[in-house]
Amino acid sequence: MKFQKNHFIDRVLDPGAAQKIERTAFWARELWLLPILILAALVRVYGSTASAIWCDEGSSLLMSQYSPALIWFHSAHDVHPPLYYFLLHLWIEVFGNGIFSVRSMSVVPGILTVALGVWLVQLIATRRAAILAGVLLALLPIAVRYSQEVRMYSLMGFWLMGATIALVYWVKNPDRHRYLVIYSLLMAASFYTHYFTGLCVLSHWAYLFFMRGEKPRLITRPAWWIANGLIALLYAPWIPGLIDQLQHLEQLKVGGDVGWILPVTRYSLPSTIWQYLILTDGLSLKWPLYFSLPLAVALVAGAVALRDRGPYKFHVLLVTYTFLPLVVVFLISWITPLLVERYLMFSALGLPMILAIAIDQIERHFRYVAIAMLMGILGVELVGLSNDYQVDDEQFDKLVSYVNEHYAANDRIVVSDLFWYFSYVYYNKTGSEPLLYTPKLANGTSGRPNSYGFGTLVDQDSDKIYLDSLETLPGDSTRVWLISNSEPPDDFSSIPSDWTKVTELKVGDTEVRLYSIPPH
Repeated sequence: MKFQKNHFIDRVLDPGAAQKIERTAFWARELWLLPILILAALVRVYGSTASAIWCDEGSSLLMSQYSPALIWFHSAHDVHPPLYYFLLHLWIEVFGNGIFSVRSMSVVPGILTVALGVWLVQLIATRRAAILAGVLLALLPIAVRYSQEVRMYSLMGFWLMGATIALVYWVKNPDRHRYLVIYSLLMAASFYTHYFTGLCVLSHWAYLFFMRGEKPRLITRPAWWIANGLIALLYAPWIPGLIDQLQHLEQLKVGGDVGWILPVTRYSLPSTIWQYLILTDGLSLKWPLYFSLPLAVALVAGAVALRDRGPYKFHVLLVTYTFLPLVVVFLISWITPLLVERYLMFSALGLPMILAIAIDQIERHFRYVAIAMLMGILGVELVGLSNDYQVDDEQFDKLVSYVNEHYAANDRIVVSDLFWYFSYVYYNKTGSEPLLYTPKLANGTSGRPNSYGFGTLVDQDSDKIYLDSLETLPGDSTRVWLISNSEPPDDFSSIPSDWTKVTELKVGDTEVRLYSIPPH
């Protein structure tokens, strides 16, 4: 009947008009997607400016101020590839660097990723499952959380969801190589965004390796190998930067840019599932509840994979995409800790899609069970969103605003640590460049950052901003603001005895102290 209707339209109207009518009819049928995208936008925009810019975000903003050539250079000395910083640089040129603007750079791909998730589920399951997946994706706490941060995790999820859709189209139509071209471009973009992209590639290869329905097997097709070769070719310009980072791991460790991740325990795997869903590790819960939700999620995912009777086993692909990266990182982390939930946010996006497919399948036989399951998942997600929206009133920007308001000419500002320095630079309105306190370490070696990790963003200005001793402040200084951690021990343990404290303000776990300096 559908064929006859389209055939009639084509006979009566010219081809261009017929295509427009068909496109309009298609989008009219898909209007259900609009409320889901509005929901995704609302939960991501709400509260996106409530928390102050923190260290990692401040480093993103400082990196984005450089020219594209310098972004490339400094990224090669940092721990992340350059694409996100390039795009943030362009975004700020167009929309400015206000906090809503810079965080919108992550909100937008976060919303678009929800649309891609709906698209993917509609390709591999039913429309009802796609609608459920859209709602659960829109409210997924870890996705909302990192759609509100000036970092690359939301963008990475967008690239990899798109690449997985392209893979599905190619599996269905292996002779249409344009899908592999799209796959290669999206995957290369993700590799330029974050190194954990390799885990998604691994999950795709694993899926194709175990899928035996096609003759010849898709994994043996030259087109697949050429596509992966194209990814490597596109990524080749960055390989020297990656090698340089690997060769200077010790310098990165000195600055705390690597080596800060905690070792895993037997609780790390279930705790990561809790992080995905409620943004806390769940360890405060009673052990039956603590283990029940991750176990239930694993059983549901296993059932979805085992019940997949389709010729392409796309449900198996989705389960592999979601859980293989997590398991691989967990296992590697027993040797070298790498398990950080935000690095795996792209794979967490598969969780609500798996649950939506399961609910859709259960509803066909046990409607009330499916409804109860949906309500339970939504309840868990709402708890996670509540955790995300809980923000301490004592934010770091309040401290910087206090200094901005009371700053006087010839005042000096000294920040005790890079962790606070990048945030301070973002909020600083005094026109005076903050100094970074770099006293010698206990073993007598220099306390200055090296030119790798966060240090790459400030080391070139070492002559202007590094302050090895408070006694070496410029001679025209009459007052100095000291910004540090408020908890003991004091970051500024050797404050000159002839300085007089004028005022102090504690904000959360930071404090600012104003001292007057006698004339020299």
